[in-house]
Amino acid sequence: MPAYHSSLSGTTSICKMALLPINTKFKGPAPPAPKDMAFDVIDETLNYFKANVFFKNYEIKGEADRVLIYLTLYVTECLKKLQKIGSKNVAVKEMQTFAILDFPLPGSPGFPLNAMYGKPENKNEEDMCRGYLVQLRQELGQRLIEKVFDPQTDKPSKWWMCFIKRKFMDKSLSAPGK
Repeated sequence: MPAYHSSLSGTTSICKMALLPINTKFKGPAPPAPKDMAFDVIDETLNYFKANVFFKNYEIKGEADRVLIYLTLYVTECLKKLQKIGSKNVAVKEMQTFAILDFPLPGSPGFPLNAMYGKPENKNEEDMCRGYLVQLRQELGQRLIEKVFDPQTDKPSKWWMCFIKRKFMDKSLSAPGK
């Protein structure tokens, strides 16, 4: 069974990642999604996560796949944070904070996927890349909470938490031991 790939495409790219339109209220460089767009890269990530997380290898078929890879790894990091949280209200605050924490960008020494991504060419592109990733992280965190937390019990779903130990492509966005 092959891995799921993004069906989206963008006209602009940053660090070899497509700058894709997303449905979000968070500010950033991503263009707003058109009204007729049924789903965005965040929806694709959440829909494909449970299948894609099992793959050790992933063939990149376009720049949108690099966004999908980054977001899939970010979902795993979010799930690690959410496992220790007891309620949805606390989770919302935790995901907001986690999205904007300092994190390595493509091209920097701490970024785990440097072989697949490009280094920002200048300070402007670096700022745009950081803004784009923060915007994606903020939106993904909020949508993930809606999927993970059971409205009746206000606890994380075991059907999402069982994926915490999985490592997509044997990679992690966090440093070893975290």
